[in-house]
Amino acid sequence: MIITATPLRISFFGGGTDYPVWYREHGGAVLSTAIDKRCYITCRRLPPFFEYHSRVSYSKVENVPRNDAIEHPSVRGCLQFLGIEDGVEIHHVADLPARTGLGTSSAFTVGLLLGLYALQDKMRSKQALATDAIRVEQNLLKEAVGAQDQVSAAYGGFNRINFQTDGSIDVKRILGTNGRLADLEQHLALYFTGFSRTASEIAQEQVRVTPQRQRELELMLQLVDEGEDILTSPSRSLDEFGRLLHEGWQIKRSLTAKISNASIDDIYQAGLDAGALGGKLLGAGGGGFMLFFVPPERRQALRERLRKLLCIPFAFSAKGSQVVVYEPEEVYDPSLVNERNIVYA
Repeated sequence: MIITATPLRISFFGGGTDYPVWYREHGGAVLSTAIDKRCYITCRRLPPFFEYHSRVSYSKVENVPRNDAIEHPSVRGCLQFLGIEDGVEIHHVADLPARTGLGTSSAFTVGLLLGLYALQDKMRSKQALATDAIRVEQNLLKEAVGAQDQVSAAYGGFNRINFQTDGSIDVKRILGTNGRLADLEQHLALYFTGFSRTASEIAQEQVRVTPQRQRELELMLQLVDEGEDILTSPSRSLDEFGRLLHEGWQIKRSLTAKISNASIDDIYQAGLDAGALGGKLLGAGGGGFMLFFVPPERRQALRERLRKLLCIPFAFSAKGSQVVVYEPEEVYDPSLVNERNIVYA
């Protein structure tokens, strides 16, 4: 039995390959951090004594006669990517709901790949694990997703992630000085708007309109440089980071009409009225989690103003996807599978 724990993430500035055509030509960068909210995946070889070949449990339960009959796209894709035809049992639970802008889908793919590799007694580097997850989601499943979520999930930590035009990815850990990141942590508040959406649907719209938004994308990349400078320069006030978040959100919400809506705009304005200096909707847009930068002395006022929304406490996490339980199991003779099929036929 293998159990993996994979962190979710918060992205502050920039873009990975959320707008793939433009970034393949110009390169991209993201300033983001892993957080202490995770998804947990248990996987094992399923003993050949059940009526079904494989079992997958998430928000629904699938008992299937063969692996290519699995409906869950990431599970089916990961098994196909690794060429696993043996029966498996996979269970997934998470600290926070899916489709909320925290990279849950990619965290799942990264964690499942790590677990399946461990099931085969194989190890992968963080870079290789992230690359494999990107290949599964973009090339095999043809999903309209970027590349930053997979990297954050695999590496963990607070990073600047650079996407080069040749397809390579560089990860630079942001360390800060004199408790700078801990101070930033105290200025951030995370609220669940209550709206869920499918990120790929919004990402497809973003990809479609990208050619008309090159100036905005250039500005978003410049915010990555500015945000990194604020965090690594003790002489600069952290309040500048909050105002920069506000600037970045105004740029992002202008990309397409699907990123924000009247309800989200009302929530954001209420946050500003309560004392927040800036913020953003996390993920592709349309709903999910709203992040605010708020001075600690205004935190309670913000909570009272947004009392109808769930406030989610969180902390930055240095840990990437990891195996937390590794218990080798018995490997059964393949002939038992044929006997099982005959009996249950």
